[in-house]
Amino acid sequence: MVEEMNNEMASVKALSEGSIVTGTVTKVEDKQAFVNVGYKTDGVVPISELSSLHVEQVSDVLQEGDEIELKVIKLTDDELVLSKRAVAADKAWEDMVAKLESGEVFEAEVADVVKGGLVVDVGVRGFIPASLVERHFVENFDDYKGRTLRLKVVELDKEKNKLILSQRAVLDAEADNEKRHTLERLQTGDEIEGTVQRLTDFGAFVDVGGVDGLVHISQMSHQHIDSPSEIVTEGDRVNVKVLSVDVENERISLSIKETQPGPWEKIQGEIQTDDVVEGTVKRLVSFGAFIEVAPGVEGLVHISQIANRHIGTPGEVLQEGETVQAKVLEVNVEEKRISLSIRALSEETQMAEPDGDYEKEEDQAGFSLGDMIGDQLKKYKS
Repeated sequence: MVEEMNNEMASVKALSEGSIVTGTVTKVEDKQAFVNVGYKTDGVVPISELSSLHVEQVSDVLQEGDEIELKVIKLTDDELVLSKRAVAADKAWEDMVAKLESGEVFEAEVADVVKGGLVVDVGVRGFIPASLVERHFVENFDDYKGRTLRLKVVELDKEKNKLILSQRAVLDAEADNEKRHTLERLQTGDEIEGTVQRLTDFGAFVDVGGVDGLVHISQMSHQHIDSPSEIVTEGDRVNVKVLSVDVENERISLSIKETQPGPWEKIQGEIQTDDVVEGTVKRLVSFGAFIEVAPGVEGLVHISQIANRHIGTPGEVLQEGETVQAKVLEVNVEEKRISLSIRALSEETQMAEPDGDYEKEEDQAGFSLGDMIGDQLKKYKS
């Protein structure tokens, strides 16, 4: 009997506030649980000491027979209060401090969606502000509950029980790595596929692997355009050619135009010498007129080839915007040059008219004159 009392006294002396003990759950009630830790009475674990997060009922966390590690938070002759939350918190704070120092990425499940952000349980309550969840704006976080996020510790204050976490920091770091890899990998002249991110008055920004390159409006089409929206829309997948890469300033110049056949390549074999083509007078210059005979392709009608008579300026015969037909005198696709003649076409048309018609007109005119002279002579004779 004396030995048993001595053993009991020894066990009591072994416990003190702050001690870590291991015990077995003996009873579970709605708002508390009882745990045998070898003390003269079972210790009590209040529902508030089960988790750093809100718990509806104790049975959501503990069952009879569970063996758990606890911290003594209150000890008197007739009362022993224990905390599961405190044990987890002590370990969690140590772990979070280490993760803050190392920048380690870890995973945690979203336990709750609250005003201003998300809450996770990592042994202590961790808060993810709305601005640190994604790289883009999220209007509604309702479907985030239960999701597993990859996080970094960005701010920690154990004394104030403050732990700020960020998924955006993880995503930003990954995006920076992808951007750097893309900038180092791309070479001038590469042809790649990208996604149109946004349009501006001066061009379009295309994502080519974590970095946006600019397709200037002058590099969007072989033809003149007034707005990038004439060629692409946001979200389009497009082929682009790399014109230049500035790794230091993270700038990439791209071209859609360079990936497409040029207007001169398109007409190769389609427009040949002696062909008759139709086109629009685009420009009048002192030495002739430029005629657009295909989109982006202009041929020159030299002033000497505009009319079959001498003219001082092309404007005497032609007007800008006028549609004309011309004969192709020469085609040089490599030098992007086409020589045209309106005069030659006009002369050919005149030569093609039947000579007989002229003779008949002359004959008719001759007879008419003879008849008139004969009639006059008869009058004199009479």
